[in-house]
Amino acid sequence: MRILIVEDDREAASYIRKGLRESGHVADHAGDGEEGLEMARAAEYDVLVVDRMMPRMDGLSMVEALRADDDRTPVLILSALGEVDDRVEGLKAGGDDYLVKPYAFAELLARVEALARRRDPDTVRTKLVVGDLEMDLLARTVIREGEDILLQPREFRLLEFLMKHSGQVVTRTMLLEKVWDYHFDPQTNVIDVHISRLRSKIDKPFPRSLLHTVRGAGYRLQA
Repeated sequence: MRILIVEDDREAASYIRKGLRESGHVADHAGDGEEGLEMARAAEYDVLVVDRMMPRMDGLSMVEALRADDDRTPVLILSALGEVDDRVEGLKAGGDDYLVKPYAFAELLARVEALARRRDPDTVRTKLVVGDLEMDLLARTVIREGEDILLQPREFRLLEFLMKHSGQVVTRTMLLEKVWDYHFDPQTNVIDVHISRLRSKIDKPFPRSLLHTVRGAGYRLQA
């Protein structure tokens, strides 16, 4: 996906941009609402991530201007204003979703991907395939080369996340947030243990490895 981040806080924008790129997406940045409006009009984006409070043009005014142009690109609004009236105002201005600061990157990523699916419902998947590895999200089954692979619930969740981001580097922070619901580093080897168990089930009995360690970065599931 191609995503435009409109955020005047450069440190926050850099954090979001880095995370989106690590997840395999293309991410551009605009430093205020006017620049964001120009960039959104000049190029096609799958999702816009727009901060509410910005100089020159605030986020809601930017979104209203886009909607006046009949631009239907999904918009996720970010804001420190989290009261019900604030969220309602953001949605009425044309936002499709509203995320209150502070937030976990895993939630931001999930919301961005959900907005993209909502725009194109055909992209919603119930089956994941990476090489000869298949996962059925409804039946909760995993098969490789026709053989059933039995996974524990956490292993299934870990593999699901890796398969949904196949070909991309998945960082330890992303796994902690998305698979374990940790928003801090517990300073344990919980990820290493589960990755090792997962490898023993999906890779070791087969001639080719799918799950790879990217030294200093994380993991990649790739055929």
